[in-house]
Amino acid sequence: MSLITHIDNVPLFTTIQEAETWGDLYNLTGYHEHTILGQTGYMGGATHQEIVTAMIGGTAQTTNTTTSTSGGGGGY
Repeated sequence: MSLITHIDNVPLFTTIQEAETWGDLYNLTGYHEHTILGQTGYMGGATHQEIVTAMIGGTAQTTNTTTSTSGGGGGY
């Protein structure tokens, strides 16, 4: 990923693809732009406030359910 900088601890990327991929970690869609020293960069989420708020809740977790069966024996 091509990182330009961070704004409010949120990464600013050189491409829309990178911003949207990073936004996926927080279940966000879309992107918005910031210009730093004349360079346009992209952040995940439709607005800056949306991503800052989403970061408070942490990244999206996938649910992984497994079934364990005991074959008996073995006192651990």
